[in-house]
Amino acid sequence: MSPDTRKHRGPHPRDTKAFAPEHLPALRKATFELSWLLSRDYASKAALKLVGDHYQLNQRQRIAVARAACSDNQRAQRISRAVAPRFLEGQRARIDGFNLLITVEAALAGGLLLLCRDGCVRDLASVHGTYRAVEETERALRVVGHALAELGAAEAVWYLDRPVSNSGRLAGKIAALGAAQGWAWRVEVVTNPDVPLKRGGDLIVTSDGSLLDEAGQWVNFPAYLVRGHLDPVWLVDLSK
Repeated sequence: MSPDTRKHRGPHPRDTKAFAPEHLPALRKATFELSWLLSRDYASKAALKLVGDHYQLNQRQRIAVARAACSDNQRAQRISRAVAPRFLEGQRARIDGFNLLITVEAALAGGLLLLCRDGCVRDLASVHGTYRAVEETERALRVVGHALAELGAAEAVWYLDRPVSNSGRLAGKIAALGAAQGWAWRVEVVTNPDVPLKRGGDLIVTSDGSLLDEAGQWVNFPAYLVRGHLDPVWLVDLSK
């Protein structure tokens, strides 16, 4: 595999065509139908193939539909545990580090964001075991930091995946920026961030669907940033 030399986490070259307005009705129908199948306990992989083949979706479109869809029960449970960002005031936020940072980096670079059925905003980027900082990384961290300060969060604990290459380097960057700005930030590089993020007692910041299905109260922070801190963004609504 060739090294990741990207300077931005922007749109895939084929995204403009794949997510053009004329394709959105089919993508929304596919998301609805996949959600319908998931609500009836169909296996996710088989259901996605069925829907994707029916609508002749390419690989990027299938990834988007899979990230936007969820069962009725998943949607209801996730929404029931979501709290408004204002509840971060005076509280500690535990952050799914790569999950949040990559979404903000993608938004700043003009990458595609999805408004999903559970109300989350998700990106189509991925790190594939290696994280490489891009030109938007520091700006993305500053956007997050200023938003948390604006909301009055008492502390933020960033969790990064140890198995992802360069996680230690990113941890140093986050800690240094937090110290320079006077933000109460801690960074923990752990084998599996899901473990501490699932513990009760603090509000968590993530849009990872599998994590939201098992965690406690959470803040839909990327959606909050899109509304007030990341305008304009390329947001495709597959929630309906």
